Amino acid sequence: MKKIKYIDDLAKLDLCRGERTGIPEAVFAEAKQPADVVSILKALVEEKGYAMATRVTSACLEAIKESDFSPYKVQMYPRARIVVMSKKNRKQKQDTGAAVGLIAAGTADISIAEEVKVTATEMGCEVIYAYDVGVAGIHRLIAPLKEMRKKRVSVIVVVAGMDAVLPIVVKGMVATPVIGVPTSIGYGYGGGGEAALMTMLQSCSPGLVVVNIDNGFGAGATAALIAKGAAKGL
Repeated sequence: MKKIKYIDDLAKLDLCRGERTGIPEAVFAEAKQPADVVSILKALVEEKGYAMATRVTSACLEAIKESDFSPYKVQMYPRARIVVMSKKNRKQKQDTGAAVGLIAAGTADISIAEEVKVTATEMGCEVIYAYDVGVAGIHRLIAPLKEMRKKRVSVIVVVAGMDAVLPIVVKGMVATPVIGVPTSIGYGYGGGGEAALMTMLQSCSPGLVVVNIDNGFGAGATAALIAKGAAKGL
């Protein structure tokens, strides 16, 4: 449970993180040099048969495309800014019976919502999602919530920028926990996600918890843990 892979002075990979925490180690690519991201991904997929990178920049994406990952299955999710790779003979993810609901307030929030969706899916959850159903046209929300109740989701992730009141409204309509993800969509006073975060933190709807601005990976991983635990009866 403590196995570490050393890559020169570059990185120390926590190879047992998935077994220990339920969340596989993901490579945060945004602040790294493209060549370093490639080296870390190669070491991780060779050791574990699986690797995932988040917040992948266009430069990192090009470096991955230009590198030799031919022995592996490589899946790129440009909108989510995620790359997943695995050995071609790796067993398919088993159906865990876990279901996560996902709602994005506006089209501008979809990239963060997709980060949530890919993360939860990679962790073995079915994701029932609806995009562009914000409070400016709140009637759009009714049908997706009915579908999520029908699918018996254990948690709903709500992604919203600007005023970001949607997760508060959703929590007032459902019995499941809600994870709010404020996005950096918005401008002027309180822009960049600050007002969105403060709105969610000031919620009067108990049962809503909030992650940091644009933290789709964290929200998706947490939602998956909740849903998988519920599916197991924990």
